[in-house]
Amino acid sequence: MNDVEYVLQTENLGISFGGLKAVQDVNLKIKKKEIYGLIGPNGAGKTTVFNMLTGVYLPTTGKFFLNGENLVGLEQEQINRKGIARTFQNIRLFNNMTVIQNVMVGLHNLNEYKANPFASMLRLPCHFEAERKMRERAKELLDIFGLKADRNNLACNLPYGKQRKLEIARALATNPTLLLLDEPAAGMNPQETAELMETIKFVRDKFDMTILLIEHDMSLVSGICDNITVLNFGVTLAHGKVDEVLNNPEVVKAYLGD
Repeated sequence: MNDVEYVLQTENLGISFGGLKAVQDVNLKIKKKEIYGLIGPNGAGKTTVFNMLTGVYLPTTGKFFLNGENLVGLEQEQINRKGIARTFQNIRLFNNMTVIQNVMVGLHNLNEYKANPFASMLRLPCHFEAERKMRERAKELLDIFGLKADRNNLACNLPYGKQRKLEIARALATNPTLLLLDEPAAGMNPQETAELMETIKFVRDKFDMTILLIEHDMSLVSGICDNITVLNFGVTLAHGKVDEVLNNPEVVKAYLGD
């Protein structure tokens, strides 16, 4: 039974593709403002879990709850409106749009920034007022991530580390309760990874955010995660406090082999 104590709770969550059980019986319990890690070797099913939580895939078994509400069966946009946002392992920015336009795209999903389509078509004052409010909010988010000065540059011209920050800023623009980060440190050097760790902690504290992240960089995982779950071949191998799980012989074997 789901418990509203948890921002995210999954119950025996799983999916099969044909006869292949890609993920099975995943049970997560994540509290408010917790930074939770989902780790495992390549092909373990981590991103598949994210795809189920965001409506890309429909689970074939189990359920998942956001603040006690079952979201299984909702479309991607509906799940986002309920409060789940994500970033991707491979950065998915609108490269030929400016930095601020990328964030404004995220704001379009919020009712407070929507103008009547008729008003927009006729370019009525309320259309420009909605756009002004969006631009101001986008600048606030960019300022938080140190990107305000880059707001009129094309997203494709940003350095890699800043592109990662922009993707997080765009996700936060949808005003989520739960933020899913898919390998946020992928491709980063040690300095960029250290900055990212501070950014993730800042987002948690600034926005009272609950964060679930997939990551292969164990220094980042051990540095910021409260608890972790390890997947291997689509099933849970271990879960609990970071130090205990990372020293679990079965977890070491899964990563390093015999």
